[in-house]
Amino acid sequence: MKYKSGLLAGLISLAAVLQAQIINKTPLSERITGYTIRAVLDADAKTVSCTMEAFWVNRSADPVPDIQMHLYMNAFKSSRTTFYRERGGSPGSGELDRGWIDITSFTDGNGNDLLSLMEFISPDDGNTEDRTVFRVILPEPAMPGDTVFIKTGFVTKLPSRIIRTGFSGDFFFVAQWFPKFGVYEPAGMRFAASGGWNCHQFHANSEFYSNHSVYDVEITLPARFITGSGGLLMSETTAGDLKTVIYRAEDIVDFAWTAWPGYSVVNDRWRNVDITLMLPHDRIKQVDRQLTAVKNALGYLDENVGPYPWPHLTFVDPPAIGAGAGGMEYTTFFTSSSSYFVPSFFYLPEMVTVHEFGHAYFMGILASNEFEEPWLDEGVNSYWEQRIMDHFYGKNSGMINHRLFKLSDIAMGRMNYTRFPSRQASSNAEFSWNYPHGTYGIITYSKAATILHTLEGIIGTETMNNVFREYYRKWAFRHPSGRDFINVVSEVVRKEHGLKFGPDMNWFFDQTIYGTGVCDYKISDILNRRITKPEGPADLSDGASASVDTTGPQYTSIARLERVGELKLPVEVLIHFNNGDEIFETWDGKARYRDYEYQGSRKIEWVKIDPEYKNKMDVNLVNNSMTTIPERTPLRRIAGRIASFTLFFLSIMLL
Repeated sequence: MKYKSGLLAGLISLAAVLQAQIINKTPLSERITGYTIRAVLDADAKTVSCTMEAFWVNRSADPVPDIQMHLYMNAFKSSRTTFYRERGGSPGSGELDRGWIDITSFTDGNGNDLLSLMEFISPDDGNTEDRTVFRVILPEPAMPGDTVFIKTGFVTKLPSRIIRTGFSGDFFFVAQWFPKFGVYEPAGMRFAASGGWNCHQFHANSEFYSNHSVYDVEITLPARFITGSGGLLMSETTAGDLKTVIYRAEDIVDFAWTAWPGYSVVNDRWRNVDITLMLPHDRIKQVDRQLTAVKNALGYLDENVGPYPWPHLTFVDPPAIGAGAGGMEYTTFFTSSSSYFVPSFFYLPEMVTVHEFGHAYFMGILASNEFEEPWLDEGVNSYWEQRIMDHFYGKNSGMINHRLFKLSDIAMGRMNYTRFPSRQASSNAEFSWNYPHGTYGIITYSKAATILHTLEGIIGTETMNNVFREYYRKWAFRHPSGRDFINVVSEVVRKEHGLKFGPDMNWFFDQTIYGTGVCDYKISDILNRRITKPEGPADLSDGASASVDTTGPQYTSIARLERVGELKLPVEVLIHFNNGDEIFETWDGKARYRDYEYQGSRKIEWVKIDPEYKNKMDVNLVNNSMTTIPERTPLRRIAGRIASFTLFFLSIMLL
């Protein structure tokens, strides 16, 4: 696409500014897209009026005839949008309740007016009432290497019911607020059989798939507001009752910001990263907990996955009126969730902070497609969240650490999956909006994390860490697919373990991620049969002589195992005998049953499947052990647990 106008020259200079290095010494990504936005917040009308200059570079070998962009805020326009059809409910009946984005002008680099060429499309469900994606046919196709420049004016109206984005009173959380390019995928990228735009509608269960971009954002708003964003604050000026803040962000997948007069702002530092925490005044006692949690996450992921590459990080603990904005992620900017008082033994605020920060890696740096493979975003991130929480807050108490009751984060996630009644209704092979019977969160978060913990149990923690280090090395600031991740797993496992687990790890992921079966191994019986002396006349025709047992009672001891579930995973078994001997056995877990038989003077006393608790996917841990010794200890233990639960919940009620 060739442009010749003076406007183009200005836009080219814009691209040069966006490609310039201000935050990091060298670019972290290809910077296929970039945005310069000038925004004015009308705090009364709840609108943001903007002009935006943006570009997209055609890095493919394809001539591309169009561009496709997201208009996410239109999801809040009515109850007939795809978002509300999936979610249920309504954005509200009042004019101030609804959210929308209105494009007032749209030109290309030559100054051609393209507004009349805008066409709303619904690539996912054909819903003509949904206007969250639009397409513009270009005057000329963008040839390989060409840069498409656009200039647009738009007004964004924020919704009153904050779901990821919106306003409440004078609290604003502004996300999904500007026209944003989809991702052009050439043939061979992820699952693309031919070149085309990947630009999904706004759905109830996902929202992210974008190129790493550069953002220069200028926001003018009433001076009483305190602001924060995913960018580095470059300047702040005040003129009368208004102020203007300018932010710069490099190589992030989205840009969001917040404004509220009630924020307290706390600054801290981890190594070379400047940390900003924004929270209500009445939550100042939560500061140490929040900052400790984010530093824990920074250090753990830096050591075991890869470096956090930006020198800045801002996170927000929204006030109660803005609670709907809690638990969201925008790479260098995320939101946590807490309240005025959270018991010191309950680590929910820390968990949310660790989880949302983790998204800086999993869909931020490693920019997978949350629409199409949400497990690669949410499941992988939940796995690391659980590891971090249990590492820093206690192996058995990473979520609750009360003297009467303890619960690890890993155990909580596992129980969410294993106790969910529809746990087999879907695999992780679905697009985010196709998970049936409310299974999206359980399958993509809890089950996927449990799968990865089980993989760690099979290949070992250090190999698992090396998997993610290699995944980061190969795919940072790119768009990996699930199969790309699995290929990395296979490469690293083969390098470190040879063919111990086969030529690749597809057998594991095909069953777990892409299958719906459950894992359940059990001890079905323990037998100790005394070997009696032979009766009847011995046949000595071959010259042999009858032997007499003089060594004392002899036994045939048998441990009987069964595979009840569909999954076939490696099984470790510990068999304990009455003389104190123990035998450690391994079984490939493929057959429906396996018997371990021994002969001698000792008898089997008890048997345990998975004695080190490596297989988190086993849905029934009760049948993983059996003993021949009758005892009342389990009954006493159960009674003690019931008493502890009772006292624990009474103590919660009396807080």
